[in-house]
Amino acid sequence: MPDRMKPYVPSCALLLLIAYLGVQALTGERGLLSGGERDAMMLRREAQLASILEQRQDLEVRVRYLRTDSLSRDLLEERARAVLGFADPRDYVIRVAAPARPDVNRHQS
Repeated sequence: MPDRMKPYVPSCALLLLIAYLGVQALTGERGLLSGGERDAMMLRREAQLASILEQRQDLEVRVRYLRTDSLSRDLLEERARAVLGFADPRDYVIRVAAPARPDVNRHQS
């Protein structure tokens, strides 16, 4: 490298660093231009959270009815039949195909 170029090397390196940081500030994962993607992901996560909270609330109600102090005989019988795969001879059993569950892992980044 010629001697007359040596004073410009730190300036050139600094310029490249500033350019890199500028590009990352605009297009990076948390850049200014990726706000729409973050908002869309936030909406998906909020919907997922609402679904999980609803499932939790349903499970809490079921657990409350299965405690010994407030045992619901009907719920206990229903759960026992579902787990064991039995049915009462007086019951009408209608077999339905299970709904397809969406692949949760596919939407996660």
